[in-house]
Amino acid sequence: MVLARLAGIRVFGTGGLGGVHRGGESSMDVSADLTELGRTRVAVVSSGCKGFLDIPRTLEFLETQGAFVATFADGREVVDGKGVDFPAFWARDSGVPSPAVVRDERDAAAIILAQERLGVESGMLFANPIPEEAGIPRKEMELVIETAVREAAEKGFTGSANTPYVLTRIRQLTEERSTTANVALVRSNVARAAKISVELAKLLDGAPVTVKAGVDGTKQASTPAAKVQSGVDTAAKPQDPHPVDVLVAGSVALDLNCDYAGGKTVTPALHTSNPSSISQSVGGVGHNIALAAHRISGDGKVRLCSMVGDDIAGSTILSTLRATGLDTSSIRQLGTEFPSARTAQYVAVNDADKNLVMAMADMDIFSTHSFPSDWTSTVATAQPKWLVVDANWSETDIQTWLRAGAHHNARTAFEPVSAAKSQRLFPIIPKNNKPTLGVYPRPTVDLCTPNQHELLAMYEAARARGYLEHDAPWFGVLDGFGILRGARERFVDIAGAAVADSGVPVQCVNLLPYIPTIVAKMGAGGALLVMVLGKGDPRLRDPEQARFVVSRSVDGRGEVGGVYMRLFPVVERVEDVVSVNGIGDTFMGVLVAGLAMGGKVEGLIDVAQRAAVLTLRSKESVSAEVRGLRGDLRRAVEESR
Repeated sequence: MVLARLAGIRVFGTGGLGGVHRGGESSMDVSADLTELGRTRVAVVSSGCKGFLDIPRTLEFLETQGAFVATFADGREVVDGKGVDFPAFWARDSGVPSPAVVRDERDAAAIILAQERLGVESGMLFANPIPEEAGIPRKEMELVIETAVREAAEKGFTGSANTPYVLTRIRQLTEERSTTANVALVRSNVARAAKISVELAKLLDGAPVTVKAGVDGTKQASTPAAKVQSGVDTAAKPQDPHPVDVLVAGSVALDLNCDYAGGKTVTPALHTSNPSSISQSVGGVGHNIALAAHRISGDGKVRLCSMVGDDIAGSTILSTLRATGLDTSSIRQLGTEFPSARTAQYVAVNDADKNLVMAMADMDIFSTHSFPSDWTSTVATAQPKWLVVDANWSETDIQTWLRAGAHHNARTAFEPVSAAKSQRLFPIIPKNNKPTLGVYPRPTVDLCTPNQHELLAMYEAARARGYLEHDAPWFGVLDGFGILRGARERFVDIAGAAVADSGVPVQCVNLLPYIPTIVAKMGAGGALLVMVLGKGDPRLRDPEQARFVVSRSVDGRGEVGGVYMRLFPVVERVEDVVSVNGIGDTFMGVLVAGLAMGGKVEGLIDVAQRAAVLTLRSKESVSAEVRGLRGDLRRAVEESR
């Protein structure tokens, strides 16, 4: 169950559970299965618990743990939701009524989806009775079990030794019929679990839930699946089953910008109140990137996946986003069952020249609330060409997003957010393990656009945590770059002495095996593009591109053809700055939108920089005027192909 939950698997088929052993009220012999069902959100399909256990106390324990338990009617008559026994593994009936009954796999899938969208974290047990032709009659099985349990007690088989002995004696006493029954019930459970999974996938894809009589004779509401997903933006349009070009998994926040208005001085004073002009807007790194990509592409194929709380800030954000036309169907609104889930907020204090003095950010909703199965299914549904993940998620969730992107063949971009959060891309490696991040030519991350501080933090984290060791996969790729002594002269020729001496080129090259395209943003110094060229890349043979090729693979190892480095000066020096918030995010959003259209990164940077300039002059986190660059982006895409 734990591994299934971590992998985003919703339905788990098995043979039978453990449970409360006979005499468990005194011995406290209770299988760990039951406590796991109380804390791990996975739907388990089994033929009940082993028949020699205390079934009534097992069901009582599961109720105490908060685990939902239901039994498939499997053709039996149901009256007022009752009339079906909880199965006893080898026998279809146990004499103990089931707490609930489900009619078919679609009923089970709807229950799983409803529980998941409510955010209830306990597990669910769907008991599937053994096929009638393979079952052993209840009375016969009870005699066999009584004999086996009595002998186990007489011979002192207790604790972990009890179950193996009892199972062996049952097999002997039934002359192997229990073994045949065991095989049949496992096959039946796996088939049932697979059918539930199919029905659940249909619901996740947005298929309508039709009106039909429930097992208790009542009517079930006819509602699109997206509308029964409590915790998702239900006021937005229903979950779209069609693929998108860009899926952004990141933060959305309510931003407060405080511009100092002291008059005589530029910088606000500490430890006292300062006069200022305060404006409110919707921001957050993920939101800004998605909005920039949405505005520059204009085709509705950008989706934001994020979280907000059930508070005024969350409601404000959702209503504002709907007005922009951005697809919010994957924004999860955490309800009152998550009392600590505050909508993210960001407060920026700027000096009189609009330069950031200090910022306070409350982004705990992203690092403390995790729904890995949701993240995986979101990528599976969206099938994006590009997945953008920002560093506001926890280290674990970042890795979940990245794995989901790789599994569904999406190109992946990582947005570092800040120097401290950027290090989350390189989590600490357990002893004796290898780095989990893939390296070129199968990297986990394809693109990153850090500023100088974020780049340095990422480099230092990778080095300190063992990602840049000689025995790591990293070294084989780095060695294949063919960068020899004298590389500094090439760095100076391309980027200038100041950039070369800053260490940016060296840091980029060292991270290239993990992130084969890096655009280092250097403020007034422009943007430095550093990337791996594969074998056969036409830029390796293009005379006009030769001055940007830092090195070429000399021995033909692996898939590396060479390393490309190019400095893009700023497109404009802006004097009339309105706000610095969102300029880097605008840059990333426009760049990824162009890449999703088929452009090459070096041909898109100019348009991305111009979009960032528009945001510099705007009160919004992403300037509405970015729309005016759509034609320029399309031309840049065509010219760079």
